[in-house]
Amino acid sequence: MKSQLTRSQNTVLKLLKQLNREISAQELYIELRKAKLSLGLATVYRALEALKLNAAIQARLLSNGETLYSTTQQDRHHMTCLQCGTSIPIQDEECPVHELEDQLRQTGKFEIYYHTLEFFGLCSPCQVEQHSNA
Repeated sequence: MKSQLTRSQNTVLKLLKQLNREISAQELYIELRKAKLSLGLATVYRALEALKLNAAIQARLLSNGETLYSTTQQDRHHMTCLQCGTSIPIQDEECPVHELEDQLRQTGKFEIYYHTLEFFGLCSPCQVEQHSNA
């Protein structure tokens, strides 16, 4: 990490590590309140943004505009249904982006922390529903 973390950032990071899953800022705010850790929602958003810029966490933007945060510093690949919002992880054993990432890193013009690869479409149940409504 590049800079010293504030108390709020440390609190948010600690809870993200404990939860060990992707979570939205709103859900994180609720979890903080359940844990009797009183941070305002705006403070949670500021802490998440600072942690993201310090490469302590990663963020994934969903098709509905919501962002999910996690501490896992690894590449993420998903297929997300545009109808129901289901997001299915894809195993990254053979990620086609790794080669491009290596090429970009070698130019020295950009420090890459992680990448996301997202495919959008319809899951099987939504395809069936769409065909039955046609």
